Amino acid sequence: MLSRLLKEHQGKQTERKEAQEKRRKDAIAAATTLTEALVDHLNVGVAQAYVNQRKLDHEVKTLQTQAAQFAKQTTQWISLVENFNQALKEIGDVENWARSIEKDMRIIATALEYVYKGQLQPSAS
Repeated sequence: MLSRLLKEHQGKQTERKEAQEKRRKDAIAAATTLTEALVDHLNVGVAQAYVNQRKLDHEVKTLQTQAAQFAKQTTQWISLVENFNQALKEIGDVENWARSIEKDMRIIATALEYVYKGQLQPSAS
């Protein structure tokens, strides 16, 4: 009877150990699956962040290039406007010079006219 109880006890203990080992293996498999799923999920996020960063870098380079081109073009426009303003000033200077010459010529013409008229009149002496 004692040996039968011992055998039953050992059999139950073996069954428990096997069941416990099976549960341990199942738990390890589940933990492995969970870990892989989490890593995959994180990798997707990291990969997306990397792709977004590359896109941003490309856009930044494009923007820098366009900004440099715009600055160059703006400088050219400013130069053109300054040259145009200078040309307008010069035109204004020429107009003033022409008016001044015209005024001087009128004064000279008037003076010559007075002199000419004075020579035509007989002297009163």
